[in-house]
Amino acid sequence: MSNKRKRNFQFRFVPDAEAEYFDKNWNILEHAIRDIYKKGNYSHHSIEDLYRYAFNMVLHKSSDKLYSGLVATMKSMTSHLKEIAESIEATQGGPFLVKLNRKWNDHSKALLMIGDILMYMDRIYVPRTKKAPVYELGMNLWTETVIYSNQIRTRLSNTLSELICRERDGEDVNRKLIKNITKMLMDLGLSVYVQVFETPFLQVSYEFYRAESQKLIECCNCVDYLKNVERLINEEMDRVNHYLDPRTKSKITYVVKKEMIENHILRLIHMENSGLVNMLCGDKYEDLGIMYNLFSCEIDGLSKICEVMTSHIRESGKQLVTDPEKSKDPVQFVQRLLDEKNKYDKIISLAFNNDKMFHNAVNSSFEFFINLNPRCPEYISLFVDNKLRKVLKGVSKDDVDITLDNVVMLFRYLQDKDMFEKYYIQHLAKRLLSGKSVSDDAEKSLIVKLKTECVHQFTSKVEVIFADMKTSVDTMQNFYASHSELVDGPTLTVKVLTTRFWPTQSTVTCKLPAEISALCEKFRSYYLGTHAGRKLSWQTKMGTADMKATFRKGQRHELIVSTYQMCVLILFNNADRLSYKEIEQATEIPASDLKRCLQSLALVKGKNVLKKEPMSKDFSDDDVFFVNDKFSSKLYKVKIGTFVAAKESEPEKVETQQRIEEHWKPQIDAAIVRIMKFRKQLDHNHLIAEVTKQLQSRFLANPIEVKKRIESLIERDFLERDDIDRELYRYIS
Repeated sequence: MSNKRKRNFQFRFVPDAEAEYFDKNWNILEHAIRDIYKKGNYSHHSIEDLYRYAFNMVLHKSSDKLYSGLVATMKSMTSHLKEIAESIEATQGGPFLVKLNRKWNDHSKALLMIGDILMYMDRIYVPRTKKAPVYELGMNLWTETVIYSNQIRTRLSNTLSELICRERDGEDVNRKLIKNITKMLMDLGLSVYVQVFETPFLQVSYEFYRAESQKLIECCNCVDYLKNVERLINEEMDRVNHYLDPRTKSKITYVVKKEMIENHILRLIHMENSGLVNMLCGDKYEDLGIMYNLFSCEIDGLSKICEVMTSHIRESGKQLVTDPEKSKDPVQFVQRLLDEKNKYDKIISLAFNNDKMFHNAVNSSFEFFINLNPRCPEYISLFVDNKLRKVLKGVSKDDVDITLDNVVMLFRYLQDKDMFEKYYIQHLAKRLLSGKSVSDDAEKSLIVKLKTECVHQFTSKVEVIFADMKTSVDTMQNFYASHSELVDGPTLTVKVLTTRFWPTQSTVTCKLPAEISALCEKFRSYYLGTHAGRKLSWQTKMGTADMKATFRKGQRHELIVSTYQMCVLILFNNADRLSYKEIEQATEIPASDLKRCLQSLALVKGKNVLKKEPMSKDFSDDDVFFVNDKFSSKLYKVKIGTFVAAKESEPEKVETQQRIEEHWKPQIDAAIVRIMKFRKQLDHNHLIAEVTKQLQSRFLANPIEVKKRIESLIERDFLERDDIDRELYRYIS
């Protein structure tokens, strides 16, 4: 294969040939563009041929001339577009938009065809030179010549707004036509859409809804008004979805809420018989949800709802806790508090989207009114006592947890938490000693929950109480193991309680029957013999007894009674009739306790194993008691309770308060010393404020008591007063 010399051939257009080539192709393209503009098509050449001509011109570096020629040709078509504008202006009535839409379709179709022909120039030349694409040139021309024509622009704005207002009034309108026109405006540019349609439309909407709000608010209640507003907003959303730009949605929603809601917020909230308070009282979750959703976008809308709701909760809560009738039953009293809390929790959950602001408002309101009643700590403890004695028996663990969580929630609102703890330990002790607690697990679960809320020495007290109960079982087993001769006689069960941790009563004891007294002495000797250095004090008031009784008709029953009741009943083994005075002397039971004891034995229907003469609730020394021979019961085991006050009496309340205040003193002292040790010196008012703040998680410190504790610390040389400023304290290190 022979090597042949390679030759390179270079082709180029000479200037005259290039000019002639451009003129020839451009003449074809220019005629095509004009015909497409005027007639909508061009029959002399195919689109593919026209595209090829334009492609070759760009390829041969004639892009500048091609683009300039296009601009000049399109400008020369302005007269044609003016004729179109004049024909549109001359159209009257409904056909105005129809004709505008048809002419726009023709124009945009022509632009698309021209764009297809000049596609290569658009893709290569236009981005490089940052000039307007073909379609944009045509859009600008249409905007300036047709849309911005004074008559068309104003008429177009008014016609579109009028059609929408007619639809608001219930008329049927051509939604497709409106959609085409608004889409045209968006295609022409967002600024065109805003200037020609959106701004005038929103202005008309302001006026429409201002008038609509005045009409509705005069004839509707709050609920109906809000439902109408919700309906109107939904209708506007439907219009936006069908024929407006999505960006108009937020603007038209704002207009509706501004005129329908924001300008009438207070009037709607306070509307008589249908406003917010009426909805809250009637648990109208759906209506409250509508109000919440409509007010949520308004400035201070939700805060105004929250303010009124807070005021209502505080007022209704105040009435609840200060009403003497509603305070008679502590369990029902606390249940009403829980029902009220559950009511508002449900409202916030179902209607207010679990808004934290409303949760905080409810919590602060409950904390406010619960502490208006100083007996709330006692009542909450009695509620717990009621639940853990019988109500929660057989209840599922989940339901028990719900009940205990509710108790802890109320505990959280208390300012005097120490007061609750004192009552709680008293009631816990009675439950455990009487064996009436439904479950140790439930008791311990509540302790754990309380401990997470308030880490304090009270929880350690409770732990000692439970430990004593367990130790007592072991002690009794060992006692009977070492006294086998006691198997056949009365059985004694002793709970040995650590004095400092149990809320023990005063050590006034009754006179026990001889056989029981002898058994108690044997236990005392055993216990003190195995625990050197300890002292036993009998708490007979807190004891119980199981007695077997045989009545004259041969009926046999096992009576479950208190220690005091046992002492009374055993007297009737040796006597048929006894006076009140004789019973009192024989048992040495305190008078107040003896009266309650005899009331429960003789005056309770179905439990009256004794009879009283005269048959009245009043007692005198000469009243006579005797066994009720006609006593009968379907049950073998008969439990006879004791008349006890559901709540503390005033003297008991004063005594409890005094014990609690004594308990507070070292805590106040410790807080003062901590603060002064850190600050070194502090004036009186600031010291009071800091002590109150530091102790508020436990109890609300009384400034007078804090002042007394300051004086005590000064006397004990922990603090000293400044020589000049007597209100200034210094820490003595």
